[in-house]
Amino acid sequence: MGIEIERKFLVAGEAWRFMGQSIPLVQGYLAGSDQATVRVRIAGDTAFLTVKGRVKNLTRQEFEYEIPVADAEAMMDLCQPRVVEKTRYKIPIENLIWEVDEFAGTNQGLVLAEVELTSPEQFVNLPSWIGLEVSDDPRYFNSYLAAHPYSTWPHGSSAHPE
Repeated sequence: MGIEIERKFLVAGEAWRFMGQSIPLVQGYLAGSDQATVRVRIAGDTAFLTVKGRVKNLTRQEFEYEIPVADAEAMMDLCQPRVVEKTRYKIPIENLIWEVDEFAGTNQGLVLAEVELTSPEQFVNLPSWIGLEVSDDPRYFNSYLAAHPYSTWPHGSSAHPE
C-alpha cells in the first residue's frame, strides 16, 4: 500500500523559476467521493492511473500504476471537462524535492508548491518563495480545481478565495 504525506503552499514571487526541470502534465478525474478520487495523468510520454484516499493529518493512501499513454488519452476523454493542465517543476533543496505546479487553462494564475515528507511531523526549512500553507484547504486539491477552476474564484485576494 502506498502512503503520501504532503504539505502544500501558495508560491510567492518568481525566485523558484528556472531552478529545476519541468514537465507538462494533464490530468483528469474519472471518479470522486468523500473517500477517494480516481485520476488519470499524462506526464510527458508516460501515463498513470492513480487512486487517492481522503487526507488525514497530511497523510493519505495512494495507489499509482503506469498505463499506456494511448489508454490514458482515451480515458482523458471520459474526464471532460474535469481536466487540469499544468507544468511541474522539480526543485531539489536540501534533502527534499519541491514540486512547483504552474497551472494553465482554466486554472491559469495559480502556482502551488508541494513537498512530500516521511512523516507529518517532519521539519521543513521553507524556501524564500514559499507563501501561505494550504495543505488543509481542499480548494487547492487538483480534484477540486478540476470541478471548480481557479479562474472562477472571486479574486479580491487569491490567497483567500471566497
